[in-house]
This record gives sequence, structure tokens and C-alpha cells, in this order.
Amino acid sequence: LREMAATLRAMLQSKAAEKLGVAAGSLGLADGVFSGGGKTMTFGEVVDGVEDWEIPDTPALKDRSKFKYIGKPVPRVDLHDKVVGAPIFGIDASYPNMLHASVVRSRLIDSVMSNFDTSEAEQMPGVVKVVKENGFIGVVAKTHVEADNARRKIKFDYTPNKTWNLQDIKDQIKVGNGKKTIIQKEGKPVEDIDGEGEIFQLEFRTPIGAHAQMEPNGAVANYKDGKVEIKLSTQVPKLTRDEVAKALGLSNDDVNIIPTFLGGGFGRRLHTPNAVQAALLSKAVGQPVKSFFDRKQEFQNDTFRPPTHHAMKAKLSADGKQVLGIEHQFASGDTLFNSALDPGVASVVRADIGSIRGGALIYNGLPHRTTYYHVALPFATSFWRSLGLLANTFAIESFMDELALKTGQDPVQMRLASIKDEDPFSVRAKKVIEACAKTAGYTDKVVGNRAMGFAACIDGGSPCAQVVEVSIENNKIKVHKVTAAFDCGVAVNPDQVRAQVEGCICMGISATLYEKMDLKDNKLYPINYGAYQMALMRDSPKEIDVVLIEGADVPGPVGEPPLGPIGAAIGNAVRRLTGERLVKLPLSLG
Repeated sequence: LREMAATLRAMLQSKAAEKLGVAAGSLGLADGVFSGGGKTMTFGEVVDGVEDWEIPDTPALKDRSKFKYIGKPVPRVDLHDKVVGAPIFGIDASYPNMLHASVVRSRLIDSVMSNFDTSEAEQMPGVVKVVKENGFIGVVAKTHVEADNARRKIKFDYTPNKTWNLQDIKDQIKVGNGKKTIIQKEGKPVEDIDGEGEIFQLEFRTPIGAHAQMEPNGAVANYKDGKVEIKLSTQVPKLTRDEVAKALGLSNDDVNIIPTFLGGGFGRRLHTPNAVQAALLSKAVGQPVKSFFDRKQEFQNDTFRPPTHHAMKAKLSADGKQVLGIEHQFASGDTLFNSALDPGVASVVRADIGSIRGGALIYNGLPHRTTYYHVALPFATSFWRSLGLLANTFAIESFMDELALKTGQDPVQMRLASIKDEDPFSVRAKKVIEACAKTAGYTDKVVGNRAMGFAACIDGGSPCAQVVEVSIENNKIKVHKVTAAFDCGVAVNPDQVRAQVEGCICMGISATLYEKMDLKDNKLYPINYGAYQMALMRDSPKEIDVVLIEGADVPGPVGEPPLGPIGAAIGNAVRRLTGERLVKLPLSLG
């Protein structure tokens, strides 16, 4: 990107010099304006009327010491509006003469809806039209309340393909079920490692997780004269445009997607059939239409974080003091597969690259193997911030901590000794682990009523390590402080990187201590906040200390890697306090 920008700048400078009749080397550039010889020209004036450009060789890049913005904490231009709750989100969008719609959505998984009776809904106050089109039914009315009330009067039948309860899902999501793919194969399986010694193993589970973002999904569409404009919260404007164009038989040029700010994304805004529905509803009534999920629909029709099952194994030396090899086997539902971003490669690559994130072992100094099992589920699962990273790191790093205890080793030193300096990522990971432990003053001893837990991971090439300080209060886990060392390479905006790390930690604490969905007779629940427990302000640590390390000269991923270690780090601290290894999320004391 820097090379591209530098090349474009050289092209603009050359053309400006030509237009101004001066030497290119005599031109200065500041705030988008070239100046020299007493003349000035803006970028817009430079490109005006130009059809042919000469592309030069890539110029030398600016030395980092001359950066004006990169590496400095620049305030976000959208910060004020977000803090004061300005109307910048999808749910705030509107058009003049706008109607409101409410769409029928299934309350049951793996079920067929049929025999719709809309007669009573059509007679409800304020109803303009009940639209039946392209596999959905929606009520359009003068107000949101009238549309919602009428939608509730639509009668229909459910025919479940099969009865599903939570235990059925647990039985399905299990190592050994589904399609098997070997992710890593460095050394023998632990059972085949030579010599006497114990084979130690533990199993871990993580639950179905909802996105539970503040703003429900929806869209505002205005179809007119064979064209449609849609305002919505979306993470994929192009995919949304293409889906709408295909559904309505329009060219892509006749569909204009206006993305708003997201009232929480985290992967929930990758799937936007609501845009298609809003467009069809607007076309059906000839007016702009606003159509949104209610909270119950949002919980029941989420694209959930898939549940997982992990089997961790290790071969110990005969004296029980060394780890000779380690193995990670895990099962998960879809993340990339069957999502809006799925390029249709499931039959070729077999392994869902979303579900396996964080599943590979970073401990290359040991014989290590990783095997993934892809399992189909009867409800939609997809991207949830960090994808498989949180679950996989919880299992791996909890197990590594248990191995340290079992072999009598320091948890940090054991990790460092298990990583070889054979590639840049390993070197960076070790530096992050060392920096985190040193900054936190890590100890594996209980001090007073508090203990520390340590965990680390690499995601997308960005290593992260975390130490948490935890106590048990009224039989509940309380996180007091988190120290995070993070290497994303060049931190373009260090303040924003720290904010992302803090956000990951708080979201990870919520998933670690509270969040889970249940399933009974094909119905997913809870269906609202409160019943669906999440971390509140009082659950946030009073201190989050973020140490940034720049181990590469290019920027790396920031928004998800710091979610990886937090669950295991909390569990590892609880292990010190209680002597009990918690192997299921959310963590719960007996």
C-alpha cells in the first residue's frame, strides 16, 4: 500500500509539473496541494481531464523518522458522535414518506414453516400490505408498532425435521465425528513416542455463543424507477449490493448501498438478507421501507459462534518432569463454510479456516500434531469476533498450564523452552511472552486472596500474551487486572491499538464468565439481555496494562488476536486459587 501510494504521488507530481510548466523536482506538496514557481494545483485539478498516465518505477519510500501520522496517537474523527449517541447507525436511517415493515422469522431451528394465514394481519390497523415474496412474508404498515403487531397475527405451522436439544448438539460436536483434517503433523502421535511415561489428557468444551450486539439487524430501502438505494449496517457493502442486485434482477450499478456505522458488528453484519427483504418490500409498496429484527428475532436467528469440543494429550517423561510431545484434536461447526464470505471451497480444502484459527500449536520445540473435525449443525453458525481463536486458545493454553503444574515447571519458562527460534513468528512470540511476564511481575504463587494466570497465542501473525490477576468473591470469579503484551508489527495508531486490545479483553471476559445459548425442543434461548448473561461495567478489570512491541516493519492484525488468551489466562488463575481445572466455558465454580 505504501509503494502504491508513493507511486501515485509521483504520477500526480509529474502531471502537475506538466500542467504548471515547471520542473517536477521544484514542486512541494502539503495538504493535497502542489506548489512551486508561485503556482499551486490541487489533486483534483491535477487529475481533471487526464486519461493517460505514465506509471514510473516505484520511488524510494519515506524513512520512518519522517512519518507524520503513522505511529502517533491520532484522535478518531467519529469518536464524538459515538460517545454522544449521534444518529449515525443503521437503525437511525430514514427516508421521507417512509413505511415500516416486520418480517416473519422462524422461532425453531431445523423446521419448515407452512400453511400461512395472513387474513387477520391484513385487517390490522395501519397495515398497508402483507407481502409474500421470495421465501419470506413481511407486513408493511404506517408505523413500526403497527407492522409488528400485525406480523404477530400471522398464523402458520411448524414441521421439525428432527427434534433437537442441547445434549444432541454436544453429542454431535465431538472429536471423532465429522470430516477429519490433519492441520499439523510434526513428530509422532503421543502414543507412539518412545520411552516409558504417562500419557496425560484433558477434554475441553465451549458453548454456542450469540453476537448479542446492541443494534439489531435491519435495513432501510428505497426502490424507485428500477433502482434501489439501501442504508444499513453492513461489514460487506459489495456482497450486500451483489445479493440485492441478483434478488431483484438489477444490474450492480442500479443498487446503491450506503453503509452506516455499525451498532456492533463482530461478524454479525456479514450476513445481510435483510437488505434483500427491505428492497423487495419497498418495491412491493412503491415507497421507502424500514425493516428491522426485534430483539427476540435477533437472538433466535443469529449466526452463532459454533460450540467446540477439544481433546488435549501429552506424553510425559518417565520421571514426570518433562513434556515429550503434545497433541490437539478438536471438533467445531461452520465458521467460514456456508457464510457470506464462503468462496465455495469446502469440498477442496475441507478444513474451515475460520474454525481452525488458533487451533495450531505454537510450541514447535515439541513433537506436535493437530487434527480438526468439521461437524454439520442444524442452525447457522458463522464469524464471531476472533472466530475459532477464543475456543482453541482456551483449550491449548489451559492444557499447557496444567502440564506446567503436573511437571513442576514454571508456566512461562516451560512455554519459552517449548518454542524454537526457527521462524520470525516464534521469535516474536517469545519476546511477547517475556515482556508480558516481566511487566506483570508474573508469579504462579497465590498472594493473599489473588492469583495470576498466564496464556499466549499467535493469530494472523500477531502474537499476544496476557496475565490476569483474579480473586474469588462470593463464589464468583473477579478479574482485577490484565496485562497484555501485543506485537502487531507497526502500530499505525498506537492509541487505537490499545483500545482494540482493551475491547478484546472485555469482550473475552464476557464470553469466558457468562455467555452461552441453550437449546430445547428446537428453540434457541435466551431471547433477551439479562437472561443472556454478559459482563457488565462492574465485571471489567480496573486496570488493563497494554505493552506494544513492534517485531515487524509492517502492520499486522489488531482487532481479534487479543481475544485469544483471556479465557485460558482466567482459568489458569482460578486453578491456582481453587486447585480445580475448569474445562468448560463459561467458567463456573462448583
